[in-house]
Order: sequence, then structure tokens, then C-alpha cells
Amino acid sequence: MSVQVENLEHNMAKLTVTVDASAFEKALNQAYNREKKQINIPGFRKGKAPRKLIEAEYGKNVFYEGAGNILIQDEYPKAYDESGLEIVSQPEIEITQMESGKDFIFTATVAVKPEVKLGKYAGVTVTKIDTTVSDEDVDKEVETQLNNNARTVTVDREIQDKDTADINFEGFVDGKAFEGGKGENYKLEIGSHSFIDTFEDQLIGKKAGDDVEVNVTFPENYQASELAGKPALFKVHVNSVSAKEVPELNDDFAGDQGFDTVDEYKADVKKHLEENKENAAKRTKEEEAIAKIVADAEMDIPDAMVKSQEDSMINEMAQNMARQGLSMQQYFQFTGTTMEQLREQVKPDALKRIQNSLVLEAIADAEKIEASDEDVDADIKKTAEQYGMKFEDLVKNVSDTDRENIKADLRIQKAIDFVMDNCKERKKPERKAKTEDKDQTENKEGSEE
Repeated sequence: MSVQVENLEHNMAKLTVTVDASAFEKALNQAYNREKKQINIPGFRKGKAPRKLIEAEYGKNVFYEGAGNILIQDEYPKAYDESGLEIVSQPEIEITQMESGKDFIFTATVAVKPEVKLGKYAGVTVTKIDTTVSDEDVDKEVETQLNNNARTVTVDREIQDKDTADINFEGFVDGKAFEGGKGENYKLEIGSHSFIDTFEDQLIGKKAGDDVEVNVTFPENYQASELAGKPALFKVHVNSVSAKEVPELNDDFAGDQGFDTVDEYKADVKKHLEENKENAAKRTKEEEAIAKIVADAEMDIPDAMVKSQEDSMINEMAQNMARQGLSMQQYFQFTGTTMEQLREQVKPDALKRIQNSLVLEAIADAEKIEASDEDVDADIKKTAEQYGMKFEDLVKNVSDTDRENIKADLRIQKAIDFVMDNCKERKKPERKAKTEDKDQTENKEGSEE
């Protein structure tokens, strides 16, 4: 195998990979052995027909696609390593030569990690944030915790707003059931607006055991053209209705939280709120500082790199929804969005993540910031303590690749710490002060005239 690298504009590159003809012949045999069981040839049992006979019957290129896929899967990783490039996207593959007896040639167009030209990154000014916790803040948090400690109980009454209805449903358009429109034992919080149109509203007033016909209309821009703008009927069966019972704030509740009195409980709530505000302020200032560094830096980020980040974010979203029993197809149906629209939604955040990562890596390079093996062990020990594990038990399950990933993350965190240690804080100017400054400026200009 040989690899030629052609650098393209906007941090893109094309790898031309040439694989020896003998390797292509070997791949053809592999493809034949994989696929022959699916091919019927009169006079032969399935899987027993010779390759040449199959090729004579179906054409000499019958196994080309399978062979090509085998070679690309085997050879692209090698080409990746041999190219010496920092590739940051999935490859766009194009086969340029595939013929028995000749070298197999394909190209892989990829995005390459952009170079970053840093501007100012030390001494960035950030806004000072007030982290004072008021009595009102404490009362709101106590109310939240009371709600979090509420019991979910099955109720024998009509569905109300904020209740959770356990439902079976099936959707129909023009009298026909449509794909992805069916679900069983789905727990739908009324008022969450997770289903399209007025679906949830039409369940209010119904009871467990009721069969309900819910009429909604799909949005005009719905991703499935056969459903876009059309009225739909959902046949819904209400399995059960549940509601929250919120406990009272008294010494008994405080005791359940590990305190003798309500006052002690509230003091602890205030302490944690102060810690949370401090942490939130720290994150906000970090975001402000990094945003300013990004704005002052120069980098040419290829679209393919952004697309790969979008793919990663959407896959993560799909996994989270799958844990809740919802497929991406159902998500698109019930929200009335499309994959293209979802990509547009996540694109700004995808770009931001890439920019932040690139400038922080560049700062780490500029300041010669590194993470040591001792830093990695300390991080693993912290994780072990967090999950009540022994360090020795956890560390032996950490692979070399895991250690390198931890080291890279710690290096980025050290770069953030460097930026924040060198930041300058300023108070956010009050609107009144701005007005006074403006008045003083106008008076000064008037006197000069």
C-alpha cells in the first residue's frame, strides 16, 4: 500500500491510497466467501457454487463492492497513520480504480486540524460576578427540594396539568397507521410540550382506563413529506395517572435530611447555594475569558470538522433519549423537526466547542503546559473516592489509551487555570452610571463649544 497526500484549501486534504492488485484479489475471495451463501445457482446447494461460475452468471464485478469495502476498512487506518496528518473528520471515500488484475485505488478527503494564531490570552478582562445568596434564594431552593422529595403516587381522578399519564398510543393519517407513531407504557408529563400541537392538552380531564381520540396537525415543515401539514388521529389508551405529593417544611422533613431543625437545614441549603454560585460564577468567567481569546485568535475551521462534532453531539443526544425509551424517529415526529433542523440547532455549539478546544490546546503549547503521570493518578484517585472505590482496583482497569485521554483533558484544564490565574476582573457597569457618564460627556462637549 502507498499513500499520496494532497493538501487542499481550508485545512482539507486528499489521501490517494493505492493497494496492490494481489490484495484486491484476496479481498475478492473474502467477499465471495462472505456472500456466496446468499446466492442461488441452479444445480448447486447454497454456498457451494464456485466463484467463477457466480461471476459468469451475475457479472465479473458481482463481488467488487464487498471487496472494496473490505480493503477500505483494512487500509484506511494504515493510510491515516502513514499520512502523518492530524485528521479531525470522518473521511469522504471515493473509489477511483477497481478492476480485477489491477491495483485498487481510492481517495479519502479529510479535514486536518487547523493551526491557531493566538492573539491576547494572558491578562484578559472578565466581569466580576456577585455570588451573594439572599433569603429569597434559600426559600426558592427549599421549595425545589420539597418538590424533589415529593412522592409520585397513582391517583384515581381526572388528569390535570403537571400530572404524568402512562399511555399507549398509535397514530393514523388518512386512516392508516404510520411508521414510528406507536408507543406503549409511555410516561407523558402533561404540560411538558414534548408532543406536537395540543396532544397533551387533549388528555386533561381524562381518567385511567379511558380511550381517547387525540386530533393534531403535523407542522408544514415536517421532515416526513407524506405527513407534513396533515391532520393526524392518535388513538390513546390511558393506563394510569400519577401525581406528586409534596411534603411539608417542618422539623420532621429537616430530620429526614439529616438536621435537627428547619433552621439548621436552611443554613446548610444556604451554604451549598453559595458554593454553587461560586462554581457557576467561575464557569461564567471562564466562558467569557475563552470567548474573548477565541475572538482574538485566527483559525480556519473546515466544515467537515464541524460536521463531525455535530455527529458526535447528535449521537450523544440519541443515546440519552434511548435511555428514556424514545427513538430519534419519534423525537422528530413529536417535535416536528428534521435532522437538518437539528443540525442547524447544534451547529453553533459544535463550532464553539471546536474553537474553545483549539485555542486551549494552542495556549498549552505556547506555555509548555503538560500533565504528568502523577496528575493522572491523582485524578483517578479522586474518581475512586467519588464512587467509593479503591484506587488500586480502579487504576488497574485504566488502559494506556484511557490514561492518555485523561492526560489530554488535564492539560486543557491546566490551560484554563493559566488563563484564569492571569485574568483581570472588572465590575459590570450599572446603567445609571452609564447615563451619568453620558450626561457628563455631553456637558463637557457643550462647554468646549
